[in-house]
Amino acid sequence: MTKVKETAIWIRTQDKDGIVWLALDTPGSQTNTLTPTVLDALTAEVEQLESTPPRGVVFYSAKEKGFIAGADINAFKQQHSVDETYAVIHDVQALFSRIEKLPCPTVAMIHGFCLGGGLELALACDYRVAQDDADSRIGLPEIKLGIHPGYGGSVRLIELIGVLPAMKLMLTGHLLSARSAQKQHIVDQIAPARHLRRVASELILTAPAKRKAPRWQIILSHKKLRQTVANMLRKQTLKQVNPAHYPAPLALIELWQNRPEQRQQYFDAEALSVAKLLVTETAQNLVRLFFLRKRLKDFGKQSAYRARHVHVIGAGVMGGDIAAWCALQGLNVTLQDQSSERIAPAVKRAHKLFSKQLKAPHLVQAAMDRLSPDVSGDAVAKADVVIEAIFENLEAKQTLYRTIEPKLTADTILATNTSSLSLESLSTCLVHPGRLVGLHFFNPVAKMQLVEIVTAAETASQWTEKAIAFVHQIDRLPLPVKSAPGFLINRILMPYLLEAVQMENDGIPPTRIDQAARDFGMPMGPIELADSVGLDICLSVAEILAPALELSIPDNLSHLVDQGHLGRKNGRGFYQYDAKGKLKPPAKTDSDTDTAVDISSKDIGQRLILRLLNECAACLEQGIVADADLLDAGMVFGTGFAPFRGGPMHYVEQQGAATVVKQLDQFSQLYGAQFKPQSGWRQLL
Repeated sequence: MTKVKETAIWIRTQDKDGIVWLALDTPGSQTNTLTPTVLDALTAEVEQLESTPPRGVVFYSAKEKGFIAGADINAFKQQHSVDETYAVIHDVQALFSRIEKLPCPTVAMIHGFCLGGGLELALACDYRVAQDDADSRIGLPEIKLGIHPGYGGSVRLIELIGVLPAMKLMLTGHLLSARSAQKQHIVDQIAPARHLRRVASELILTAPAKRKAPRWQIILSHKKLRQTVANMLRKQTLKQVNPAHYPAPLALIELWQNRPEQRQQYFDAEALSVAKLLVTETAQNLVRLFFLRKRLKDFGKQSAYRARHVHVIGAGVMGGDIAAWCALQGLNVTLQDQSSERIAPAVKRAHKLFSKQLKAPHLVQAAMDRLSPDVSGDAVAKADVVIEAIFENLEAKQTLYRTIEPKLTADTILATNTSSLSLESLSTCLVHPGRLVGLHFFNPVAKMQLVEIVTAAETASQWTEKAIAFVHQIDRLPLPVKSAPGFLINRILMPYLLEAVQMENDGIPPTRIDQAARDFGMPMGPIELADSVGLDICLSVAEILAPALELSIPDNLSHLVDQGHLGRKNGRGFYQYDAKGKLKPPAKTDSDTDTAVDISSKDIGQRLILRLLNECAACLEQGIVADADLLDAGMVFGTGFAPFRGGPMHYVEQQGAATVVKQLDQFSQLYGAQFKPQSGWRQLL
């Protein structure tokens, strides 16, 4: 193979068969993105390919981790005009159309991730081949940024696989493995890394017929059927999203339903639709969260620390699931509890998780082999990380620490998953109290991305840094927080939950309370959330936090726990649940009428959110977290706080801090002293 041309971005070589291989290697970055500079350089390459067509072209990545991560998200923050945004999108569409029209076969050779604009470029090629490995991720996740594909992707994907599977992929933003992408005919062939170039070359040389959607899928796109299919898609979508909060899904469906017959006009309509969405508050806030997530992901990124063996003590739901997640990420894990019988349910849940995530039997078995029961706790002496996840009792935890501290190596991280006990109190029994850190995971571990890294004033920086690096290693989002009652997430969430419970205690139906929260944009209402966490756990945490935070615990919470009504886990709490934990429709009673309690749905929602915002101000003042952006990241990724609003402090900024304080003053007179503005508001005004 001879090198024809090398630039700072694209490396161009030509082999003996006359095939041009174009490798993208964005300088100064571990990943490739479609920045303006990358696109300008690609335009120059395409011009040369048009003027002197080779036997074929293969587009691939010189980066180790993947093909192309998508468009340049930084540019999204700079787009404020629909016309300006449309022009930028239209130019990229035109470039991809030129690739599509090249007078020679084209192949996208994919490894690792191929996302958003990266997949849209691949769809403009005649063929797609992908490396068959567990790290492959292929998809169009733009919907998670409040937009939809705009570089021709929504047009070409529907043409390739049909409207129903294409819409499912785009409306969910779901990412596919290489094998799944091949099954859905997005990728033509998959191969191991050592054969990938050969497969790409053979596609160029043989130039088989290009894939297109099955005939029945093409029929569904006929003008006479489009409205019926679109209505079905809308009905399914409205079960999942509120269009007032997230307009992009319905905009994508409408784009397809009303698509022009001429293909170029369809591209134009796609570009205009994305341009209109991109300047909305929802999209700008979701883009903001993209960068907040990146900030958390970058914590620990530069550290050379790598754990190999994790030992978890406590095989309950949290401990068992933490162990399973670590094993899923490739670490060797030992799980300790008082008996094999206590560990068995955790191992069973782990197998279910591995089967769902890994699918291939040999990969599932490999993960199971990395997870070992250890009743005696012998592995403490050789573990890199020891995570204590037993029940919330100070004496029990300290007794455990006294037992295991002498067995730890000098380099072993000692971590607690406590959700409410302070590191200061827990570490008093240790010879070296500065080595204890908090690794506060959230339930369910496999779904909740955030892990609070809890440190006290005496915590040595080396342990904090190692803990952050470890959380980064297991693909979670580390959030450094100060040891204080409830840390950050529980500290802010508890007043919100207790206000909901108090309203229920006062006679407001739980359905109204939960609906008000969902109307604000919360993924789940606070009453159902309390049931899901477990009312006994809520009560226990509330009792621990109440003295420090001056919280009042409503009588109905204690009453339900005394009756044994603990929530979803045993079928009855504020609501009732079936055997599978699914919420049963509550029976309608007289108290469900709007006149039962004289309060508007708007005030219900305000009572909830104002309690939450008030505690946010206190956390910032007390330095529980470094800044408002990290608080926003924690609340969105740790609780699901209405993502389209950009986080609670960003919401305060948009509303105006003075406006929020005024509302708090009004509500303190109407509903109680719990709404008295915290002193932290002074620094926000």
